[in-house]
Amino acid sequence: MKFRRSERLIDMTEYLLTHPRQLVPLTIFAERYSSAKSSISEDLAIIKEVFEERGIGTLQTVAGAAGGVKFQVQVDKEEALCFIRELCDLMTDPGRILPGGYLFMNDILGNPAIVQKVGRMIASAYVNTEIDVVMTVATKGIPLAYAVASYLNVPVVIVRRDSLVTEGPTVSINYVSGSSKRIQTMVLSKRSLAEGSNVLIVDDFMKAGGTVNGMVSMLEEFRANVAGIAVLVEAEQADADERLVDNYLSLIKLSEVDLKQRQINVIEGNYFQNN
Repeated sequence: MKFRRSERLIDMTEYLLTHPRQLVPLTIFAERYSSAKSSISEDLAIIKEVFEERGIGTLQTVAGAAGGVKFQVQVDKEEALCFIRELCDLMTDPGRILPGGYLFMNDILGNPAIVQKVGRMIASAYVNTEIDVVMTVATKGIPLAYAVASYLNVPVVIVRRDSLVTEGPTVSINYVSGSSKRIQTMVLSKRSLAEGSNVLIVDDFMKAGGTVNGMVSMLEEFRANVAGIAVLVEAEQADADERLVDNYLSLIKLSEVDLKQRQINVIEGNYFQNN
């Protein structure tokens, strides 16, 4: 079946967007559309130009017999700044304050559009980093981890509080919670992570960093590498020495929760400092 150029462009765009960071040989497209490689190259040049102009991403060309193209997600800085400011506005709603100074975030983490944007932003920050796996703990950070992983085209590994019989043998470690200073436990299936894997840790909220630090310790047990740490919200620490994690990326920073005045102060995180 012969495809018109308009049809090829639409189908190729969809294919590239759903196969990020994957090298796609030109022969795949040539056979898919029964077209010459020269025509495919011209189509890809058009897609590349539109992707870059719209801030969607870029196409990397790999020369040689085993070469092809690879789609890498990107986020326009102005678009990212606008989105972070929107998140800050959402977070300052006093109705989020719960007893004990906790904040309600289910509406944000349950919104697919927001979660996908957060995932795209985090993924774009690590698109040139070698990453094999995205890791998170079994809490509200799971949707974020899957969103990031979808743009990086890697699997997700979930660390749990308790072992599940369906996961087989597990590795268990104890860690100190950064906020409560309590000893807690996390477990991970032995089959979840290969030795030497490069792991991006993703979480929804980080206060002192105890949970994230626990995941770092877990990676040491598997002889895996920390490729990066990214969180949606970080809580500003009055004492910098209390922070258990140093190198991380955050989209927004919770600077203060005033229970009496019912005010939430939120500012931009360090996202642009790291990009």
